[in-house]
Amino acid sequence: MVDTNHADRVGVFRGVAGPYWSLRPVCGGTEWEAEPNHVRPATADERLHAETARANARSRGEVL
Repeated sequence: MVDTNHADRVGVFRGVAGPYWSLRPVCGGTEWEAEPNHVRPATADERLHAETARANARSRGEVL
C-alpha cells in the first residue's frame, strides 16, 4: 500500500485501528497510521522498489 499523505511511503497493511489503517514499512520498522482515503495499492514498480530495498538491507546485515 502507498500512503499518499506521507510522501508516497510504501507499507504493508497490518490492520485497522479505529478510523485509521496500520501500515508497516516493507523494510521493517515502526508501524504508522494512515487515513484510508490517502492509501492506494502500490504499483508494480513501487512494490519492486520496496522489495529491492528490503533485499539490499538484508544483504548489508541490517536487522529488519
